[in-house]
Amino acid sequence: MIPFKLSDELLEQIEQLIEERNNSALLQILNELHYADIAEIINELNLEEATYLIKLLDSEKTSDTLTELDDDVRERILKNLSAQEIADELLELDTDDAADIIAELSEERKKEVISHIEDKEHAKDIVELLRYDENSAGGLMAKELVKVNENWNVLTCVKEMRLQAEHVTRVHSIYVVDDDEKLKGRLSLKDLLTTSTKTHIRDVYIPKVDYVTVNDKAEDVARVMSKYDLEAIPVIDESGRLVGRITIDDIVDVIREEAEKDYQLAAGITQDVEADDSVWKLTRARLPWLLIGTFGGLGAASIIGGFQEALERFPTILMFIPLIQATAGNVGVQSSAIIVQGLANNTIKGEIFSRLIKECLLGLINGLAIAIVVLLISHFAFGTEYEISATIGIGLITVIVNAALIGTFIPIFLEKRGIDPAVATGPFITTSNDVLGILIYFLIAKFILGF
Repeated sequence: MIPFKLSDELLEQIEQLIEERNNSALLQILNELHYADIAEIINELNLEEATYLIKLLDSEKTSDTLTELDDDVRERILKNLSAQEIADELLELDTDDAADIIAELSEERKKEVISHIEDKEHAKDIVELLRYDENSAGGLMAKELVKVNENWNVLTCVKEMRLQAEHVTRVHSIYVVDDDEKLKGRLSLKDLLTTSTKTHIRDVYIPKVDYVTVNDKAEDVARVMSKYDLEAIPVIDESGRLVGRITIDDIVDVIREEAEKDYQLAAGITQDVEADDSVWKLTRARLPWLLIGTFGGLGAASIIGGFQEALERFPTILMFIPLIQATAGNVGVQSSAIIVQGLANNTIKGEIFSRLIKECLLGLINGLAIAIVVLLISHFAFGTEYEISATIGIGLITVIVNAALIGTFIPIFLEKRGIDPAVATGPFITTSNDVLGILIYFLIAKFILGF
């Protein structure tokens, strides 16, 4: 299958067909496309065109397309649809996707839409899912699954599975419960097919099954499913009752959103924003860290100003200030990025002290290598005196070790305090290392050069 790529020509053609209200030609194009590709097209249309296209599609394709739209586009389209139209689309969706869409509506609109859902059991399941935090296992799970009772025999089990499978888009696993709906294990399809029809399920099911609870964090669910290569995982409540399942497509979304969030935090953006957001929203997201960086720069400037007399006597050391700042910032970001990645993947083991010792040794080796290169260049290219070259070399080594320690310690410290360690990378580390790097550099210069 060739990946879909939206061209300007296709977009112009669709816009022209919408203007002409040529429904047959539009449907001929859209029926050949995946709903995710249709969503990509709708994201590029204006509100009137997007709403027209959504209403033109059949109900099943419309519902799937809605789940793939950009959040702001979907929000605007939903405002243009009646409560009955939204309710009709939700009937075609699994409960988790339906709950995600309803959650974007106002409280009054939610009640109106839910009251129009004809399948009351479907509506009840959606309402139940809305009780959970969106970043929890309960907020991610769908109610659709296939479960069998441990007291059934194989023949009864097969009959019940056929009825349940009609409401499940894809059967990943067969879960086994007791009379109280408590999760007992899972059932192998192979065992089901090769066992006598009179055999009871309790005699053939597999008691070992991975699961999560409704209040587990989405990130923890993603970690479990990634570690054990699971396509789906059952969700139980506080009493151990089976209440839903989470599938891999939902976890991919969690991983992507978490990666985008961490990337923005690392870049010094404090809110979840996109390029098409308003100037005011983008400013609020970017300005805080820019101000912190500004104050950090002012702090570095004041440190340099405090050694003005020394700079007049030894102007050469001024030339290497950008090198000290850049090196300190780069080393800090490298160290923090590795630690943040390790924390996210749960691969950081052992005590903080041993981790700091390791980073100290690594910083020392890197510092020595860089210092030797800089010493050779500064002495032969710039003709610097031995005392000044020694100041630069020792300053670099010390600053690099310090930056490596800060870049390692800060993310671990933040993570233990319940703060996203991704905030430690980027501007935070760069700014702190700039200021400390300049201070260390001048203190070493003062000690060696005696000013």
